[in-house]
Amino acid sequence: MQTGEDNVSLRGNVFNIQRFTLHDGPGLRTELFLKGCPLKCAWCSNPESLKPYSQPGVFKSKCISQKKCGLCEDACPHSGALNFTRGKLSVIDRDLCSNCLACADACPSEAIKPWGKSMTVEECMAVIRKDIGYYQRSGGGVTVSGGEPLLQSEFVAALFKACKDENIQTCCESSFCVNWKDIARVLPWTDIIISDIKHMDPLVHKKYTRVENGRILENLQRLTREHRELILRIPLIPGVNDDMDNISATADFILSELGGQVRTLQLLSFMRLGEEKYRSLDMPYEMQSLRVDRRSFQKRVNDIARYFNGRGIHCLVGTKEKQ
Repeated sequence: MQTGEDNVSLRGNVFNIQRFTLHDGPGLRTELFLKGCPLKCAWCSNPESLKPYSQPGVFKSKCISQKKCGLCEDACPHSGALNFTRGKLSVIDRDLCSNCLACADACPSEAIKPWGKSMTVEECMAVIRKDIGYYQRSGGGVTVSGGEPLLQSEFVAALFKACKDENIQTCCESSFCVNWKDIARVLPWTDIIISDIKHMDPLVHKKYTRVENGRILENLQRLTREHRELILRIPLIPGVNDDMDNISATADFILSELGGQVRTLQLLSFMRLGEEKYRSLDMPYEMQSLRVDRRSFQKRVNDIARYFNGRGIHCLVGTKEKQ
């Protein structure tokens, strides 16, 4: 663990900070989203989180035009990295781009967005402290998410320790697809844990996330043996994990392997989110062809919630967690 003096210079790569969020832990919260993820879920709504380093994202509609501005092109140290269509920046050649973000710094219209910012613990705490009064009145606090925040476990541990030093509640939202040492580093200063179970079959899990689920399930089991209470989630994706074979297998695992430590199971209905961010990074959105009848699918989600509750697992539809 870093000393207090070391923590002054310890930095994390943060791609978003949301204040006054209600969805990832109880009460009003400040949520920090950290870069880097070992998974690549086909339905991920935060593609900007996948890489562990900062990247520029392109929003063509905001571009003033190459002719009227061109400041990004002047700032870029790599000839040909910025490509224009009909006079507007349309795509960045990722093979040529070094992610220096000089183009984003030069852009006056935010047509180039920097996905990721290096921040110190103290810089993050300066944002967090603005809302201490709201945390105290609502039972809220600070949540870290991602990406996978525990890929930056030293930074998260230092941030959470700083929060606890100021009596601020902490919540870690993680896939737990990491080494146990990274989890153990953060646990002493973690009040609430949120994770999810995407699929019980390791091969199906790998098909849709690029990794098998063994490490995730083992870490969830170990957390419960450490007597850590969990908020679990299932992102319900039609045709992927909403079949009753998988749902019943998930219930069996929760009941037999997680030692009664699951506080709440939350069902998250599939939504088409993040498509503009995929375009900003010139990445394909793998769920592009999936079409959902919202009314019938929501009925199915509600039926699945009733099934879990019928098995004795406290299950809610949605993410708002009461204290």
